[in-house]
Amino acid sequence: MKENIPPAFRAPPGACDAHFHVFGPESRYPYRDPKLRYKPPLAPLDEYLALAAKLGIERFVFVQPSAYGRDNDCMLDAMREVGTARCRGIVDVDEDAPDAELARLNGLGVRGVRINVSPVHAPEPGLAARLMPRIDRLEPRCAELGWSLDFLLPGWLTQEMMGRLAKLKVDFTLAHMGMFLARDGVAQPGFQQLLGLLLNGAGRCWVKLTGVYRMSQAPGFSDATPLAQALAATAPDRLIWGTDDPHVSFGDKTGSVSLFNLLGTWIPDEGTRRKVLVDNPAKLYGF
Repeated sequence: MKENIPPAFRAPPGACDAHFHVFGPESRYPYRDPKLRYKPPLAPLDEYLALAAKLGIERFVFVQPSAYGRDNDCMLDAMREVGTARCRGIVDVDEDAPDAELARLNGLGVRGVRINVSPVHAPEPGLAARLMPRIDRLEPRCAELGWSLDFLLPGWLTQEMMGRLAKLKVDFTLAHMGMFLARDGVAQPGFQQLLGLLLNGAGRCWVKLTGVYRMSQAPGFSDATPLAQALAATAPDRLIWGTDDPHVSFGDKTGSVSLFNLLGTWIPDEGTRRKVLVDNPAKLYGF
């Protein structure tokens, strides 16, 4: 969505967008997902960097889009252009990828691997169990590299996997606030389990304040505000933020400036906002 609104505040120096995507020309970067849920927009790096400059964002964590499957070339090419001083990346790779390939990716600034299930995936018995071998294999490999695991899961699956997540020996991130539906409120059992994990867990869990439009249909995403504020009150040192640009499937409903301004509503305190935008991603991703 084209926006003609200004940012409501200026991001502090060193601020990081910890979750966004780039899409190049299909002729150069063909889509690899046989079950493509959306038609990816052309979202080149230069357009994203212009947005980041408008907001004051200086650091970047690229996230591999599902449309490209495990072909990370589009993202890696963009990362090379930005340089490792200012960017990191989250790839999608086979859990048995050769050590040399992981070392190559590490040298390019990669710091994590996605475990990606469609946010609209309906409850399915046995799905969590089928994910376990991939998690079990990636966990020690990420630990050796100092990488994190990056989970995108529907809320029902986040809740179902909470026991395994609590036992992870590596840092891990939950995209889109764990994908718990905003309409079900702070009191819903899965979200309460997430707050408990943040309070009483091993300090490995990080939550992304991203993709609010994937969990809320309310005007202005107002029903998500209590969830975001509960997270900020519970674990301000474990939250990171990202635009989720270019908002695939939702680009006609919101824009990155609006979402940046929403962060100011969720977290009006500048000191806490600095943690979310600067300190926390710097610690997690090694800036």
